[in-house]
Amino acid sequence: MKIEQIPVGFMQVFCYLVYDEESKEGILIDPAGNEQELIEFLRQKGIILRYIVNTHGHADHTCGNSPIREATGASVVMHAKDDSFFQRPENKMFARSMGFADSGPTDVRVNDGDELTFGNLTMKFIHTPGHTPGACCILIDGNLFTGDTLFVGAVGRTDLPGGSYEVLIKSLQDLVKKLPPDTVVWPGHDYGDRPRSTLKHEAETNPYIAEYME
Repeated sequence: MKIEQIPVGFMQVFCYLVYDEESKEGILIDPAGNEQELIEFLRQKGIILRYIVNTHGHADHTCGNSPIREATGASVVMHAKDDSFFQRPENKMFARSMGFADSGPTDVRVNDGDELTFGNLTMKFIHTPGHTPGACCILIDGNLFTGDTLFVGAVGRTDLPGGSYEVLIKSLQDLVKKLPPDTVVWPGHDYGDRPRSTLKHEAETNPYIAEYME
């Protein structure tokens, strides 16, 4: 498995290209800007893009869905709750007011525990609400792509529509309890002192986890 961590867009979202080196089948997680560069990057590496995966429905993480889907034929994947929530007219209007493109409805709706395969790899969706109602972390072979649920040393904001601080804290507690401590954390933004971490490190040093663990 190969992982490419790519900052994109004016909000410098971490987009991830994850692919199986044998089959060259891959996914893009949160391709939210620099779409033509991402498409060219896929072409240069010879990647067959199977899925465009969104960790959550905020427009700064989904604005690249449509052009990349059109260019590659890949299916867009999102948790069912966020797909419904962010198709509401008021949420579409908010996204446009921030200067983001409307990604439209997804092709594949997932729920907690669902799995999808690409090449010889399997991704598992772990529902981690709090930042948004349908926020998910994506687990692939010991690597956890956390979007805005968990950053290095911090967590995503909960003051936007659909957010809940209490729910987010519970989601983080569940992650730490259920997954191995050496699980690698790949966040949605580079807000910490390093671009990636582990669940063990975050459980010990991230105040939004350490201060709430029983």
